[in-house]
Amino acid sequence: LAVVLSPFIFIPCCSSDMAAQCVTKVELTVSCENLMDKDIGSKSDPLCVLLMNSSDSQWFEVARTEKVQNCLNPKFAKKVSIDYYFEIVQKLKFGIYDIDNKTVDLNDDDFLGELECTLGQVVSSKKFTRPLVLKNKKPAGKGTITIIAEEIKDNRVVNFEVQARKLDNKDFFGKSDPYLEFYKQTETGWQLAHRTEVVKNNLNPCWRPFRIPLQSLCGGDMEKPIKVLLITFLKSTFCKAGVKAEFECINSKKKQKKKGYKNSGIVSVKLCQEYTFLDYIMGGCQINFTVAIDFTGSNGDPKSPQSLHYISPQGVNEYLSAIWSVGNVIQDYDSDKMFPAFGFGAQIPPTWQVSHEFPLNFNPSNPFCAGVEGVVQAYRACLPQVKLYGPTNFSPIINHVACFAKQALQQTTASQYFVLLIITDGVITDMDETRNAIVNASRLPMSVIIVGVGGADFSAMEFLDGDDGRLRSQTGEAALRDIVQFVPFRQFQNAPREALSKSVLAEIPGQLVEFLNTMKLAPPNSNPASAMTVSS
Repeated sequence: LAVVLSPFIFIPCCSSDMAAQCVTKVELTVSCENLMDKDIGSKSDPLCVLLMNSSDSQWFEVARTEKVQNCLNPKFAKKVSIDYYFEIVQKLKFGIYDIDNKTVDLNDDDFLGELECTLGQVVSSKKFTRPLVLKNKKPAGKGTITIIAEEIKDNRVVNFEVQARKLDNKDFFGKSDPYLEFYKQTETGWQLAHRTEVVKNNLNPCWRPFRIPLQSLCGGDMEKPIKVLLITFLKSTFCKAGVKAEFECINSKKKQKKKGYKNSGIVSVKLCQEYTFLDYIMGGCQINFTVAIDFTGSNGDPKSPQSLHYISPQGVNEYLSAIWSVGNVIQDYDSDKMFPAFGFGAQIPPTWQVSHEFPLNFNPSNPFCAGVEGVVQAYRACLPQVKLYGPTNFSPIINHVACFAKQALQQTTASQYFVLLIITDGVITDMDETRNAIVNASRLPMSVIIVGVGGADFSAMEFLDGDDGRLRSQTGEAALRDIVQFVPFRQFQNAPREALSKSVLAEIPGQLVEFLNTMKLAPPNSNPASAMTVSS
């Protein structure tokens, strides 16, 4: 069966297995209201300039909008396109100036106000509106600025669900065993792009859903035809298809010989909506961040400078550095910025029993801390109140977060995704239970980040990472997906501040997208596209 298909509607996505090409661009649209009027006899002529903050804390100009003549409520037509990275904090500064001359230098123009924010704050809000402030941080009158981010979707794949009905049977001792091959048209001929599995002994086969990168299917050219072969014993069957999702299979020899012949079966193709990371974030999916800190005795006495919990005169240690590095990025994606923070492996008052999931604020009914700063304050306050003990058990805190992830999965949309940060110094002591917990969590909207501090042997942590193969539970059950990312802090001690967050957070967008799309969960604030099924 040979089929030539015109292209279908292609659904853009950012897939985890295409992470190398997945540099996401966003387009920013800027508008202002109630700007100060600096002109005499007319209104201000505003322009917006966008600056970004480099790693050495220097601001550099990225782009400028056009000047809008005589307007205190400008809607700038020129869009600003910038690269977006989830795993780092991208600081932005929007400056508004009243332009009264033709020079490029803005120092001789009237300053109307500015806004400092992060790109994460902008993309996690459908419409990001804030008051403008002057250089001294006082309000710039009643002026406000609004930024709207939109993803420039360039990384596209085609998602197919294909089935056939009433195929001719050419097997003598059973039914046909059909499968499909999709071919890309090249200058040298047809090139195989994808082959489905064989559906055994079935005249009404339904193949597993599959996806093909647009580049692999048609070189990114949506006007280019593709060829589909339905391979079984129906060697001369031909399918006619244009821009259709369902078409008849015509056997030319049968059609000539048999009166009343209609077809040799029907092939139905369904294209499925697949969402990108920013589709989920801009559509209202919240990333819930939980911190778990190792308070086992192997850390050493916190009063001793040799202890990993010792807070230096500069106010830092490796635990605090890890919390700041990861938390500063993730907090932009949680609307209330209230983070549960726990400790494990310590004896806690008043009974001094060992606990492996105690709230840092000692309030089990409300373990939440206000932002990353709140987590840091809770850690500092907790440290002198507990006795470091042991052992190093991960499974209780993983199961704790998994309970909330399981509740979130009961909802019909992708409203929440959970990220657990575990900071530890030692060798894990409940490996079997932790493996079971991770395999269970792999079926939930959840990822686990483990940061190893100190100089211990972390080979067991690397095993949990699963990069060398699918993690399995005690009973042999395989994890649905890889949800663990482990990094030793010592690799980043002399690196730039953002290096740790880049390493541990780079896989989160792919893990979130893979899971939520697999579960066919749409963003809360979206209208999922219905699948195409057009009868021929």
